Amino acid sequence: MTGTSGSTTRSVTVTLTVTRGLCYYAVTVLPASAPLLLVLDGNSLLHRAYHAAPFGEILDKQGRPVWAIRGLVSLVARAAARTRPDAVLIGFDCAEHSARKDDFSGYKAHRAEKPAELVEQLLVAPELLRAAGLGTVVPTSYEADDVLASAAAHARRAGWRSVVVTSDRDSFALIDASTSVLRVRNGGLDEATLMTATTLTALCGVEPWQYRDFAALRGDPSDNLPGVRGFGAATAARLLAGFGTVDAAWAAQDGGDEQAVRAVVGSAASAALADPAMREAVERNRRLMRMRDDLPMPALDSVRLPVPFGRMKRALAERGVFLGPSLWALTGGIPPAGEDDQVQVPQPWMWSPRSRRREPLPGQLALF
Repeated sequence: MTGTSGSTTRSVTVTLTVTRGLCYYAVTVLPASAPLLLVLDGNSLLHRAYHAAPFGEILDKQGRPVWAIRGLVSLVARAAARTRPDAVLIGFDCAEHSARKDDFSGYKAHRAEKPAELVEQLLVAPELLRAAGLGTVVPTSYEADDVLASAAAHARRAGWRSVVVTSDRDSFALIDASTSVLRVRNGGLDEATLMTATTLTALCGVEPWQYRDFAALRGDPSDNLPGVRGFGAATAARLLAGFGTVDAAWAAQDGGDEQAVRAVVGSAASAALADPAMREAVERNRRLMRMRDDLPMPALDSVRLPVPFGRMKRALAERGVFLGPSLWALTGGIPPAGEDDQVQVPQPWMWSPRSRRREPLPGQLALF
């Protein structure tokens, strides 16, 4: 939502807290020209580059694998070219320890062991990116997802906007008036979908503040987190459209109004939702899917662009990664002809409790 005071246009960031089905608001007013932080999921994107091998399986002069690193740097450069950020921050998983595995031993337990060439590049990438001048965070015991959440919160507190780049749907829970998600899927950045509150509702039938409940009900096979029996995307969306939150649906069941839940999702799904084992699964999923937003982050001014071209080129070349003009958006260069294709991110909208979003009046939307 935008408003005008004198000649100053402002955007409104709304923080929504839901307790027992009730909504509470905290409103932060941001200038429409607020700076932009680009936050990238290094693990997710490097994995994708490794398996896609867009440049072939490239080795450096010492015979070390570098194709996934090259693909990641290329993707960072292209994402910067599309969004024109003021700063860049890249997050990686901690390789030594996992707080989530301590919480639930089955977390990601089904995943096959990573190939040695992938592991090597994952271990090298953070320090290489730092040497190249890009802000990089590897949090002790936590994951890149937690860096995304903490960086978005850090940006919001500082009056910045943020665009999160990842292939992980869990990041949809981060979407708000100041945060959008550029989701990379098959086809790379050219096929990436810019997710805002509006597009999320159209895609999933839920609003961002409901997304964690939505995901917890469905479960996440990629993380070995089973959901509730009978709850696919459509059933989970119906429940949340009817009750707002899982807690509100449970309160209805526990208060003797089981019929209200059955009317929304059917008898079988309602019975599954009432099952103590299924309730425990939802609580576990919500706990493990919750991204920490309080991890220490570098000062935003310390990760500002541009990065000196010579520094970046030398650091990458030491690992056998040779990129030149494509780095222009990171190094303050001039865009080549035909690359002036910035992502246009809609101006935020005001939350409406337990309802569809309120349509804007003419003049209420602007590009940020």
